[in-house]
Amino acid sequence: MTMLKLRSTARPRQARAPRPAPFHAVPLPLCLAVLCGLLVVVILIAAGVGSVSVSLADSWRIVVGHVTGQGVVVDPALDQIIWNFRIPRVLLAALAGAGLSVAGVVLQALVSNPLADPYILGVSSGGSVGAVVVMAFGAGALGGLGVSTAAFLGAMLAVALVFLLGQQRGRLNPVRLVLSGVAVSYVFTSITSVLQLQAEPNNMRQIMFWLLGSVAGAHWDQLRVAGVVVVAATLLLTLFGRQLNALVTGDESATALGIDVRRLRLVLIVLTSLVAGVLIAVAGGIGFVGLMIPHLVRMAFGSDHRRLLPLAAVVGAIYLVAVDLLSRTLDPPNELPLNILTALFGAPFFIWLMRRDRSMAES
Repeated sequence: MTMLKLRSTARPRQARAPRPAPFHAVPLPLCLAVLCGLLVVVILIAAGVGSVSVSLADSWRIVVGHVTGQGVVVDPALDQIIWNFRIPRVLLAALAGAGLSVAGVVLQALVSNPLADPYILGVSSGGSVGAVVVMAFGAGALGGLGVSTAAFLGAMLAVALVFLLGQQRGRLNPVRLVLSGVAVSYVFTSITSVLQLQAEPNNMRQIMFWLLGSVAGAHWDQLRVAGVVVVAATLLLTLFGRQLNALVTGDESATALGIDVRRLRLVLIVLTSLVAGVLIAVAGGIGFVGLMIPHLVRMAFGSDHRRLLPLAAVVGAIYLVAVDLLSRTLDPPNELPLNILTALFGAPFFIWLMRRDRSMAES
């Protein structure tokens, strides 16, 4: 009887409520100001590190001199190294980190899947096919297109196929969209493998390095297009912050708030695909950034997309600039592809994240 009584009066154990983000109450302008200041410092440090070291003060004077129109204010050789070679590389890394992080935030809300990232739409695999065709067989293989243009067109082709396959009865289905992305990615990856087998041995290193991501060949012309796309798309997507908050709660709740869910999904897919396609065209395949950074920012600053999107952009920029710095300093004069390091950091992070979520659910 005593045991029966204890069983009847015992209360089921409830899951522990998640801890609030430590910086969720800090005003957004203050968070952005601190993070942007850190980004500037990281950029200057990364620009000064290399076979020829340049002090932080000299890097700052060179950048300020060009931005303000004062011209060369230090040794002309150092000026050329910093302004013509290292600053474009570092800025491209920052743009890639920002764009991929923002796209990851949006896609995770769009398909209600915390493991979604920009490459879930087949962007990486599609872009790889276009780039590998040009690198393996020359620009004449695609009518004179360059690597970046071919990669962008391949990425957009993959996204179009995923978009068509992801519709059900004329409406986008998040689950079907994810499955279509996986299927299209496998198909394009297989095509890339076949093309690699037919490529000349001398081209294989270039192909592999591009497939694993690199900003080593960055120049100012690339930055103009990538910068306009990433900055404009980030600003536009931030304006959808309130709608994204509603979308996370479910389609029915979002519709009840007067949101056209179908139109919203279409706009978000177009914007994120454009960002990812442009970045894959100029920087190659860089994984795990769009997966890891959104989770880190949510844990630190909260899940409100009006804060999450701009903060993820800056944190992603800082992260990839630091990763690029490591890629060229761990084994000088050799460079490691970015994807090796992002996977090295990203995989353990997600193992820890899964263990953390499981322990919280069992508490």
